[in-house]
Amino acid sequence: MIFIDEGFVAERIAQLRMQKGVSARDMSLSIGQSNNYINSIENRKTLPSMRGFFYICEYLDITPQEFFDEGNSFPEDMRGFLQEARKLDRSSFQAIMTLMKKINEKK
Repeated sequence: MIFIDEGFVAERIAQLRMQKGVSARDMSLSIGQSNNYINSIENRKTLPSMRGFFYICEYLDITPQEFFDEGNSFPEDMRGFLQEARKLDRSSFQAIMTLMKKINEKK
């Protein structure tokens, strides 16, 4: 049996919604729900149905896999980054990887 961490779902929706810069009310109405739908999810009063979950992902312009990828804080940006990285030749790709590693070492 699979269990879903309600806290993760609530926090992830809030995180991604805020990155998109929209209110819970506007998001709720945009996906065809009552004005407090997203708020009730973020406050852990309910979980979205599967259909509701897919609407949420579509609205946020992410895949369900990206939604559950905790290490991916900016899924829409990451997808764009990977699309551009796929266009690079090997030398350019390695140069960017070297730069990324140097940046991450300084943290």
